[in-house]
Amino acid sequence: MNRLILLRHGQSQWNLENRFTGWKDVPLTKKGIEEANKAGLLIKESKIKIDIVFSSILQRANRTAELALKEKDFVHLWKDNQLTMTKSQNLNERDYGDLVGLNKEETSQKFGKDQVHIWRRSYDVSPPGGESLKNVVDRVGPYFEKFIQPHLFGGKNVIIVAHGNSLRATMIKIGLYKPEEISKIELPTGSPFVINFSSGKLQDANYLN
Repeated sequence: MNRLILLRHGQSQWNLENRFTGWKDVPLTKKGIEEANKAGLLIKESKIKIDIVFSSILQRANRTAELALKEKDFVHLWKDNQLTMTKSQNLNERDYGDLVGLNKEETSQKFGKDQVHIWRRSYDVSPPGGESLKNVVDRVGPYFEKFIQPHLFGGKNVIIVAHGNSLRATMIKIGLYKPEEISKIELPTGSPFVINFSSGKLQDANYLN
């Protein structure tokens, strides 16, 4: 049995301010740092030894990974005081285009709640100038197949520290959810989600708590 852990970054400054973040590179809040530290303790207590770390190129995900995996049990992942992780733009959050930086409540008042809900939760409708979730699946999927899946098939324990939508895309890719189901799935910040594999086949999944 080996595992894939999906970890959404801790609360960011724009999460706190209820703004569309997308590819904007914003830092963690104090609460976000605490969430990352707690995630690390949960992983440590689970006794899952991480073999490889993947993340986006955005600091809120990278910093979460660094904080969560700083414990001595994961010392083999550190070199010269830096966490060894593979970073890729393919694992970035969904690009919200013209909505980036806007307050979500104010955006609903401007465009209407129904329209904003469609932009946020539909599978294949993009906000102006941005990506749909399908677009995210289209970039996450090939990257997952080429760079992450071989480690899982090789029996390694892998963690992806990324973002709500890139992790939803990963869930679709591995067959945990179908596209028509994923809009109902909310990934809490800083909560490790463990997916168990056996001989490359998905067995079950649960949050660490």
